[in-house]
Formats: sequence, C-alpha cells, structure tokens
Amino acid sequence: MTNAEANGALKSKYAADFLEHCALAINKLDVEVLEKAVDLLLKIRNQGGRVFVVGSGGGAGHASHATCDLRKMCAVEAYAPYDNVSELTARVNDEGWETTLVNWLRVSRINQKDGLLVFSVGGGSAEKNVSMNLVNAADFAKENNAAVIGVIGKDGGYVSKIADVAIIIPNLFPDLVTPITEGLQAVIWHLLVSHPRLQINQAKWEGMGSH
Repeated sequence: MTNAEANGALKSKYAADFLEHCALAINKLDVEVLEKAVDLLLKIRNQGGRVFVVGSGGGAGHASHATCDLRKMCAVEAYAPYDNVSELTARVNDEGWETTLVNWLRVSRINQKDGLLVFSVGGGSAEKNVSMNLVNAADFAKENNAAVIGVIGKDGGYVSKIADVAIIIPNLFPDLVTPITEGLQAVIWHLLVSHPRLQINQAKWEGMGSH
C-alpha cells in the first residue's frame, strides 16, 4: 500500500468512526429528559415567560441560532445576549467577563416566568474557575426563581447540579468531547423546536411539501 493509499484509508476510517461515535452518543441520550425539556419550554411559553439562551464559544453560536428557531418556529419569546455585540463588549470591557451575563439578565429582569437555556461542553465549575460567566448566570436565574435547562457534555458540571432539566450528552470518547457535544447540541435544539407539542410554524422547506 502506498503512502497515499494509507492516508486515504486512515481518513475514511476516521470519518466512519466519528459518525459511529455520534450515533452511540445519540442512542444513550435520555429521551425522558428531552421530553421534560419540551414540557418546561411549553410551560414558559404558556405563562408568558421568556427564554434567555446562553453559552460561550460554540455555545454562543448555538444560542443565537436556537433563539431564532424558538422565536420563529415555536413562538417562544427568546433572547441571546450575543446578538447585541455592542452591549456585550461594553460589559466585558467595563465590568469583566464573569459578570457579563448576570448583569445582562439583571437588566432584563429575569423572573419566575422565565427560563435560562445553557449550551456548554463542560457545564462550568466554580472550583476550577471554568466558565464562570455561565455558572454565575445559572445561579442568578435560580435566585430569581427562573427555570434552568442545560444542554451539556461530560458530566454536566455545575449547570447539571442546579438545572431543572439537564440534558447530558454522554462522554463516551474523551478525545472527541467538544466536537461531539457541540454537534449533538445542535441536533438536540432542533429536536426541541420541531417537537409537535412545541412547534407552531413549520420551517420553510417542510411547509413547501414535496414541491
């Protein structure tokens, strides 16, 4: 076998292995917990509450996309702090990263009707000083009697300890924790927003039928 053939075989094996790892993680997701997340989002909508969606890095991108889908497909009043980059960067610059989300939630007057939806690979840790912006945001939400939903990887970290609903993506492959977690987070929020009990408006292509 030539070097080129060996490299090609290795690439093909990695692709196949990665997809198999994703499938194994999906099969170990707790379906009952997913349904509880739907129940909670439906409750928030029915009582006129709002959903604040947060994360860092890839989770911040997820937050903006999930906010769009919650509003457009599910008629849930939802917000992501990253969508106002001027406010976000002003707070980071003047107040520090760790309190950025807390102060944003404070101005928004998060309350008992509302929910905080957190996308995080590790779920944060006060002991290790990791993702303290998310840890503080979750604490502040609970202090104000808002619900917390976590879509998280590894062991769920701090968020899983205080969340009303913790959707934990199994940590089956230590070398692929971040890509598999962030990839399946997208699968999970699309599951939530397309759930027939929560979805009100079809997405464009589904609405067009077979045409």
